[in-house]
Amino acid sequence: MTAADTGGAAGLRVVVLGGTGYLGRRLGEAFTADGALVHLVSRSPAQGGPADPRTVRMDLLAAGPRELTGFFGSVRPDVVVNAAGRVWRSGEAEMAAGNADLVARVTESLAGLDRPPRFIQLGTVHEYGAGTPGAGTAEEQEPAPVTPYGRTKLLGTRIVLRAAAEHGLDGVVLRLANVIGAGVPAGSLFGMVAAHLGTAARARSLGGTPDELRLPPLRAHRDIVDARDAVDAVRAAALAPAADLGGQVINIGRGEAVPMRALIHRMVELSGVDLPVTEADAGRPARTDAEWLQLDVSRALRLLRWQPRHTLDDSLRDLLAAAVPTPANEKE
Repeated sequence: MTAADTGGAAGLRVVVLGGTGYLGRRLGEAFTADGALVHLVSRSPAQGGPADPRTVRMDLLAAGPRELTGFFGSVRPDVVVNAAGRVWRSGEAEMAAGNADLVARVTESLAGLDRPPRFIQLGTVHEYGAGTPGAGTAEEQEPAPVTPYGRTKLLGTRIVLRAAAEHGLDGVVLRLANVIGAGVPAGSLFGMVAAHLGTAARARSLGGTPDELRLPPLRAHRDIVDARDAVDAVRAAALAPAADLGGQVINIGRGEAVPMRALIHRMVELSGVDLPVTEADAGRPARTDAEWLQLDVSRALRLLRWQPRHTLDDSLRDLLAAAVPTPANEKE
């Protein structure tokens, strides 16, 4: 089975936690297109999601095991994907509530069902901490996260692996590289740059002069994966044999570390907006202490028969198309 060969998803009952978020809504659309019966669970209403989703309004941070067990018992899902959590603009306590405590309640509820589903937890490359320059980090690497986000996501991963080992939960963690594409969260570096370019394009169309793009030091190298490729990996994980995946961590990325300085300048170039880009004093701390994040993705190819299909330019164009107005759009 290739990542695109997902005909086996037809008729599956799929629950997406965080179903109206950045990746959650994409997953809902993809599984719906595959013929699955999709339930999107979120405290916020769906906006621009699948044509006929079954949206479930639930505050996942407040939902207790009894409420979750009742919901899962009524839906009887075949697959549950956890795309919920806390990333940007949150304190460590709030991140722990969304990235670890929620996972503990969900795994407890799923393990108690008569027919537990496949549980797919979306992890992050930031669980590893700093990588070795010039090399990819494999799943066997002992994690040493250096950010609150990485630490709390690692707690969630360990909860899933413990539930698989001790309670037989059919759980797998997809450890995602930095995901980019249309609608990337505004709190991320790419979201911030895209928003600035959109504002600059509008200013220029009105005859103004756009402000320069001021950024933190761009010293880091990052593994980047297209949002569409990340969705394909989840779809593949939903259908892979349980004997292959149970209790596994699987890296999902391009398998290469890209210089952020070059990538941001390429993003500006593709936008068609001519504006200066300046970085903060190199002596100032960057957004994270991990300057090299690169994944070894050979396990994904072996177990999921998945590999990325989109180029970096594909990803940047997809992101920019949603954020930067074209001259035609400006006239409408």
